[in-house]
Amino acid sequence: MRHPFVISLAAASLLALGACQEQMSDEEVERAVADVNVIDESNLNDIMLTVGDPNEAVAYFQRTSAQHPERMDLKRGLAKSLIKAKKPGEAARVWEEVANSPEGTAEDRVELADAFIRAGDWARAKSELNRIPPTHETFGRYRLEAMVADSEQNWSKADSFYQTAVGLTTQPAGTLNNWGFSKLTRGDYGGAEKLFGEALTYDPSMFTAKNNLVMARGAQGKYDMPVIDMSQIERAQLLHTLALAAIKRGDVVMGKTLLQEAIDTHPQHFEEAVRAMRALDANVSAG
Repeated sequence: MRHPFVISLAAASLLALGACQEQMSDEEVERAVADVNVIDESNLNDIMLTVGDPNEAVAYFQRTSAQHPERMDLKRGLAKSLIKAKKPGEAARVWEEVANSPEGTAEDRVELADAFIRAGDWARAKSELNRIPPTHETFGRYRLEAMVADSEQNWSKADSFYQTAVGLTTQPAGTLNNWGFSKLTRGDYGGAEKLFGEALTYDPSMFTAKNNLVMARGAQGKYDMPVIDMSQIERAQLLHTLALAAIKRGDVVMGKTLLQEAIDTHPQHFEEAVRAMRALDANVSAG
């Protein structure tokens, strides 16, 4: 279905053509109509990528790309829609065709590396990143470089790339959260806590960062709740996470206290916390 804005744009343009047709030759009219169709298609392409259903977008770009196989912009749209539809392997094949074409750009190769990472092919992602010229310094490129370095446990390199990526965007919350999780897996709980807290200054609604922050604090034996924005349900969920961190650390009594607080805080029945409490009681009884 065409978006109303696109139809309005095309209709208005055609009306204007009708008014001028008396002064234009047939060839000029045909050329002008072709230009209107390009505007119409361009807007539809953008709409399909931003608000369309991912699978609808895939079907649209597959059809239009098959009709115009020489159009790399349509292949880019197809690859992006395949990523949105959670089909990174297929997207990688399309990005590879685009990146290796005469019209391929360094940014296309960044997108190709991203698709390989999403598909779990870290070796090929690294290979593609290595083919990007060093002058192509973008947030997307360094974010992926950091993730690849993380996968190889090359921590100093990962930290350097994360730092560079954060400095190249005005919305670093997701990258700071990833960097914090990297620190968490290394056992640098203090460093992780700092990064999760910084992520929340950019996006106070990011629950993943809130949960990771509580895990990092719990791993250090900090069992008080951090001062962050949270709903009642979020508070219960974070107390549950903190309780599990305490139990994992061997602070079973504290863990039980936090579980009970999570159950009492949740506005509905909190099945996960209740199950954890029963398992804890059963283990104590068995012991």
